[in-house]
Amino acid sequence: MHSLSRKLLSLIEAAAPQLAQVDDSTTTSPVRAGGWSRRQLLGHLIDSASNNHQRIVRASLQRELNFPGYDQNGNIRVQQFQTASWAMLVDLFLAYNRLLAHVIAHIPEAKLQTVCKIGAEMPTTLEHLAKDYVKHLAHHLKLMGIEPEMPAAA
Repeated sequence: MHSLSRKLLSLIEAAAPQLAQVDDSTTTSPVRAGGWSRRQLLGHLIDSASNNHQRIVRASLQRELNFPGYDQNGNIRVQQFQTASWAMLVDLFLAYNRLLAHVIAHIPEAKLQTVCKIGAEMPTTLEHLAKDYVKHLAHHLKLMGIEPEMPAAA
């Protein structure tokens, strides 16, 4: 999982300067009609990091993970990301993902096939969960207009 961890770190470190340059006044408007704003999208990514951090750690400690589902709209509403400081959200997003990259790098090989049941979704493996997280992150950064240039694969 070291290569996935490096990919996650490369993605967030490449996105960091772009996120820092976003004009705060543009972060509260929906990025598309009826959708979330950049603040809400970044808040959702923080939630995703938080949820996946717990899933990965718990799945690494158990024979099988049973984790509740995720009410993304409810979480966005309750946490009021729309009124949070853009700079604070960026800092938290970067810090949480750096921690998550560290955790991913240290998932025991023997735990990669741990079955993870999340809400009503089909069961998956811990390995798939971690890989899917990185894809999800890249997708939502792109929705915000953040498309970091990734270094070429070695």
